[in-house]
Amino acid sequence: MSSLPPDSTPRSRALLLGAIVFTLVAWASAFVVIRGVAPHVPGGALALGRLGVGTVALGIIALVRHRWLAPSRREWIQIVVYGVAWFGAYNVTLNLAERSLDAGTTAMIVNIGPILIALGAGAFLGEGIPKWLAIGAGVAFLGVVLIGLATSLTSATGIDPVGVIWSLVAAVTYATGVLVQKPAIRRLPAGQVTFLGCAIGMVACLPFSGQLASSLAASPVAAVLGVVYLGIVPTALGFSTWAYALQRTPAGRLSISTYIVPPLAIVMGLLVFGEIPVPLAIVGGVVCLAGVAVSRRRSGPWASIPVAVTANAENLPE
Repeated sequence: MSSLPPDSTPRSRALLLGAIVFTLVAWASAFVVIRGVAPHVPGGALALGRLGVGTVALGIIALVRHRWLAPSRREWIQIVVYGVAWFGAYNVTLNLAERSLDAGTTAMIVNIGPILIALGAGAFLGEGIPKWLAIGAGVAFLGVVLIGLATSLTSATGIDPVGVIWSLVAAVTYATGVLVQKPAIRRLPAGQVTFLGCAIGMVACLPFSGQLASSLAASPVAAVLGVVYLGIVPTALGFSTWAYALQRTPAGRLSISTYIVPPLAIVMGLLVFGEIPVPLAIVGGVVCLAGVAVSRRRSGPWASIPVAVTANAENLPE
């Protein structure tokens, strides 16, 4: 999935791999559940409901761990940007995109995010851009393009440009969130940062409170349970395991592993909705997996493509 620290123990490697796998499966399931809930709960309301449940669950996790450090001014800025961008804006725009686009096309566009993360991590986080990471990212993105092309060719209505715009915004906010999260969790506990980010995202979505109340009152039980599931599994648990992995893995290399999400979402869509993927989508999924495998290769001790910026965490703008 991702490059593991060379000095890690077998147990820590297993935990890291398990965290990555759980994150990918949880996030893939979110695409399917959002698709099922979206007809009943509007985008902003769905984001607020999901983040409300997630904040409660993450708060319980934070209380159990009893570990809390006071953030510095710079860290507070990073946490606020992380919460508003990834938890707030990303969830709203993703939900809005999936109201007019199918899951495959949405995943294709949103997965511009890992490329932005890899480039941003090289420029701002001092990670460089390893040659095989760049090649693997390109191969994996080609796979996602094939998946999106397959779904668009089989769609009777074509691609909605408004949905494309929302997906692009989601990709940018996703990348922004990861790039400011990484320096924040270098000193602060990952669980603390994740809880604060989710709570801040929830506060940013409070204008949708009335919409959430009215839509949940008129929604079937399955839709309400879907909101609860989104809050607990992909949000509270998925973001926690992501933060655990991000503390131990370069952001650029970890983000490329998320290219496995679209193929997983296709399989889940088949199991839940009975959707049979077209051959081109299956080819795209295989190409995604090949790209992730290529991104793990190394031609030397973290050989990287040089970047113009002498980068470290301090290069991140406040």
